[in-house]
Amino acid sequence: MTKSRRQQLASSGRKVRNVPRPNVIERRMTAFLRKPPSIRAAAGVIVTATTLVVVGAGALMRVLDHSEYANIWVGMWWSLQTVTTVGYGDVTPKEPIGRVVGAFVMLEGIAFLAIITAAITSSFVARAERERELADEASDAELGDRLDARLDELDARFDRVERMLRDLGKA
Repeated sequence: MTKSRRQQLASSGRKVRNVPRPNVIERRMTAFLRKPPSIRAAAGVIVTATTLVVVGAGALMRVLDHSEYANIWVGMWWSLQTVTTVGYGDVTPKEPIGRVVGAFVMLEGIAFLAIITAAITSSFVARAERERELADEASDAELGDRLDARLDELDARFDRVERMLRDLGKA
């Protein structure tokens, strides 16, 4: 026997209520992706990601290339140099797996610079667009005022013409 439409809707509501609530990271990422990011929000994401890469790569380098990186701080120093694209060269990975980690950190550093540049550029473009819209609104308002004045003038002239015609009709 088939369920009625009301029963189907009621059971689907219970299914939706049983879905687990997203965690804090999922909620923040969803909000970040849905609305246009501000420079502050984009910078926060970039700084967080870069910090995680620096700490993670520093720890990985200590574990994977321990002969070159005496402690985790040396690994984090190397990672910070690499992610900021400074690269002093005082420490370099010797093991192939360390070089793979290095390549990842280099790419993250380049992405960091590209995203920062894009965020700043998009803020300039958005500001210019807002200013252009304000200027367009002002010119539209001015045009509307001129059209209203012209229509008022034409209305007054038509009133005079109608009066003249009435006066001629009475005479």
